[in-house]
Amino acid sequence: MQGTVDGFSYGIVTPVAAFLMACLGGALGLRCTTRSLRHRDSFKAGWLALGSTSIGTGIWTMHFIAMMGFTVEQAPVDYDRPITFASLAVAVVMVGIGIFIVGYRGATALTLVTGGTITGLGVATMHYLGMAGMRLPGRIEYDTLTVALSVVIAVVAATTALWAAVSVHGFLASLGASLVMGVAVSGMHYTAMAAVSVHLHGARPATGAGTTASSLLLPMLVGPAVFLILAAVVVMFDPLLVMGDPDWQRTPARSPYRPGVPAPRHVPSYGEPANWTARPAGRGSRRAVPRGGHRSQDW
Repeated sequence: MQGTVDGFSYGIVTPVAAFLMACLGGALGLRCTTRSLRHRDSFKAGWLALGSTSIGTGIWTMHFIAMMGFTVEQAPVDYDRPITFASLAVAVVMVGIGIFIVGYRGATALTLVTGGTITGLGVATMHYLGMAGMRLPGRIEYDTLTVALSVVIAVVAATTALWAAVSVHGFLASLGASLVMGVAVSGMHYTAMAAVSVHLHGARPATGAGTTASSLLLPMLVGPAVFLILAAVVVMFDPLLVMGDPDWQRTPARSPYRPGVPAPRHVPSYGEPANWTARPAGRGSRRAVPRGGHRSQDW
C-alpha cells in the first residue's frame, strides 16, 4: 500500500531551524576559507579544514533537523546510526576536497567547477545516504527527474559557495552570502524530499512515530551542534576573520616610498615568486615595486 508522507509534521519549526543551521555552517565555512587565503603557512590547512568541517556539519545538521518533521502516517520511522554518521563523514570529506582544491589552486574557472562539482555531489550523496539509513516497514521510491534536479541544485549551490568563499570579503557581504547558501541548501533538501514516495509492505499502527524519530535524531544532533557553536566562538574571537583588514593597516595606493625607509614586507600571492623584489639595483634602475604598483592591501 502507498504510505501518506508528511514532511512538515511540526509545521514551520523544522524548516526554519534547518535553514538557520545551514546558514550558520555556511557562514563559518565562508569566513574560515577567507581567512585561509590570508595565510601562506601551516595555518592555511587548518583554516580550510575548519571551514570544510563547518559546512559539512552544518548541511548534515540541517538535513536531519528537517527530517525530524518527516513522518509516514501508517508506519513508524527509525534511523540506522552507523549509516547516519557515515553520511556526516561523506559530507565533511567531499566538501573538504572541494574547498582544498580552491584554497590551494586558486579561484580559476576550472578549479571552481571541479571543486563545486565534487562538493555538490558530496552534499547530494550525504542526503541520499542519510535517506538510506531510514528504517520503516516498506521501501522508499524516488522520482528520477526530481532527484536529478536536486543534484543539479546541489552542484550549483556548492560552486556558488566556493566562489563566494574566495571572492566575497567583509562581514555583511559574507552574511548575505551565507543566507543565499542557506536558501540553496534548504531548497536542495526539500526538492529531494519532493521526489520521495513510500510503498508499505503492510499497514502498521503509527503511534509515536514522530516521537521515535525525534528521540533518536536529537541525541545524534547534539555533537555536531556543539561543534558548530565552538567553531562560531573561534570565528567571533578572531577580529581579522570577522571584519577583514582594518583600514589603518593599509597603505595608500601608488604612494612612493621615502628614501631610506625600508619597503613594507610583501606576502606573495598564489603563483607569485617569493623573491619578487630580488632584482639588481643598478645605476638608474627603478626601485622594485610590486607589479601594478598598487597591491598594498596584501603587504
